[in-house]
Amino acid sequence: MTTCKLSAPRISLPYPDDSALLFERLRHLPYPVFLDSGQRGLSRGRFDIISAAPRFRVVSHRGRCWKESTEGERIPLGDAPFMALKRIIDAEAHGDGDPDLPFIGGAVGYFAYDLARTLESLPELAQRDIDLPEMQVGIYDWALVIDHEKRLATLVCHQAEFLPQLRQLHELLSASQSHPTGSFSLNTPFAANMNRQQYGERFRRIIDYIEAGDCYQVNLAQRFSAEFTGDSWRAYRALREVAPTPFAAYLSTPSGDLLSLSPERFIQSCGIEVETKPIKGTRPRGQTASEDIRLAEALRHSPKDRAENLMIVDLLRNDLGKTCSIGSVRVPKLFEVETYANVHHLVSTICGRLDHPGKSLDLLQGCFPGGSITGAPKIRSMEVIEEQEPHRRSAYCGSIGYIGFNGRMDTSICIRTLIATQGQLYCWAGGGIVADSNCDAEYQETFDKVNNLLQTLEHRFLHTALDNQAQI
Repeated sequence: MTTCKLSAPRISLPYPDDSALLFERLRHLPYPVFLDSGQRGLSRGRFDIISAAPRFRVVSHRGRCWKESTEGERIPLGDAPFMALKRIIDAEAHGDGDPDLPFIGGAVGYFAYDLARTLESLPELAQRDIDLPEMQVGIYDWALVIDHEKRLATLVCHQAEFLPQLRQLHELLSASQSHPTGSFSLNTPFAANMNRQQYGERFRRIIDYIEAGDCYQVNLAQRFSAEFTGDSWRAYRALREVAPTPFAAYLSTPSGDLLSLSPERFIQSCGIEVETKPIKGTRPRGQTASEDIRLAEALRHSPKDRAENLMIVDLLRNDLGKTCSIGSVRVPKLFEVETYANVHHLVSTICGRLDHPGKSLDLLQGCFPGGSITGAPKIRSMEVIEEQEPHRRSAYCGSIGYIGFNGRMDTSICIRTLIATQGQLYCWAGGGIVADSNCDAEYQETFDKVNNLLQTLEHRFLHTALDNQAQI
């Protein structure tokens, strides 16, 4: 263990084959979080970050924002959510020069898509039947950071006063016994909130808006839901086996759990360096190696998908420009194909530079929600989404991530994300509609994106539930 002016206190642990096993030894603690970059190096991620038992939480719900202690005491915060969180982070911010520890303590949590209502005036048309807060962020004083590149596991805290807690955690993690995983069952198959005809009607209305000049692109999503009982962590374990992704996460909150298998980075900042990597353009994986290559190349050279991707690149260049230094925003990578378990994606990379390191939350606010899941122009597209989607998106298409006391931030876009709350499991899938989109292809794309998730859960957990009922 070392402690010095530029180094956070830390304890080394043996590198694990699977970080989920370490998370299981801590998940019984309050408000556990697992930022999961993909097990056993199967995805592009480098770091896993695990924490629990925050000092307090910052919550925004239905127009109110408050600070909540571990005992449940609420202290109202007069600022808007992003500003309230910024004040808290800034009060304890300090530099840490170790690039191998992206997070040494700070904020971890989610920012729901509907948090945008604190930034913009939007219509209220879609049904709000999921009552999760728009923001739930814990202030964590320690973290377990697993570095898959260097094969290191490190317990770290941001101040020496938390060393006794760090030693207790080390003992807990060194024990061989994990907190037991409960049972999980789907009680019904997944059902969509739109049938093919209803999707087509909404698709045509969006095309009408595009042709009238209201928008260039609108993201249209449908929602799938099923009844469940039991421990959502078991469902997440099953999903991460079939869909390892670099921005996956499992968050357990009092109002519901988030199971995210996201492949998409939203905003990363390290010092003054900023990066965002929007996904626009999708093809399913092929049944054979030759078909898989053909589909990937078709995506790479598709005029429609490249145009759709470029629209969002331009939108995000503008969003980054709100906070980044003039002239610093650039696009080093355009139209790259990334391949995942079930789909190929077209991905671009946009970079910029901040004036100074303390502007991460200003950057996040200026870009929120991500343009890749709204459309262009952003606000008008969000108005159309509220009109055409039957239900509010809740955390879907929001963001999960961390903002550290060391000035670093990394966040995802909450696609391929499920919410487990009140006995219901929800999952969404959508795609960008542009002038030359084909309704049948767009409708099928929504299934291509999440079929591996929904079918995995139905195959592993629905049949068990039905078999048990038959035996009764």
